[in-house]
Amino acid sequence: MSFLTTAAIFAIAAATLAAQVPATTTPNPIELKVGDQAPDFSLQASDGKTYKLSDFKGKQALVVAWFPKAYTSGCTIECKSLAEHGDLIKKYNVAYFMASVDPVADNKGFGEMHKADFPLLSDPTKETATAYGVLSPRGVANRWTFYIGKDGRIQAIDKTIKVATSAEDMAAKLGELNVEPRKR
Repeated sequence: MSFLTTAAIFAIAAATLAAQVPATTTPNPIELKVGDQAPDFSLQASDGKTYKLSDFKGKQALVVAWFPKAYTSGCTIECKSLAEHGDLIKKYNVAYFMASVDPVADNKGFGEMHKADFPLLSDPTKETATAYGVLSPRGVANRWTFYIGKDGRIQAIDKTIKVATSAEDMAAKLGELNVEPRKR
């Protein structure tokens, strides 16, 4: 009888403790696929502007490279790749961004540190990350890149990013997708 009493007390204590601890961020079950309409967003960027997906519709393809956290090693390597080899991407009629759930100030400093000549989008509310299905159980974005056509539809999703060659890989994917060249 004492074993059952002890077990019941532990069960009650665990339930009480669980009720007092705030729920952690859970990933959204959304899984976007090629051909889906990309969720619209309105996000502040490291350059002080606010970008909306809808502003590019019919004008320009878009690449959004989600990354977990500013100032971490993999994200630093990826940012440097895009900054140093962005000329390969700029051959195409495309706007490209890195995006995270970090505050704008963090992304601004991170971008400046690595001489990023492209905007870093900030989603501190995690609403856009959730809509894109990239929010991990740790509360940061998964390192996934979305290629969005001028029609606003997802053309490709890359979930296996090689951070050291991210710019070269992005440019190659834009070529595979037949994204039109940038007009001179």
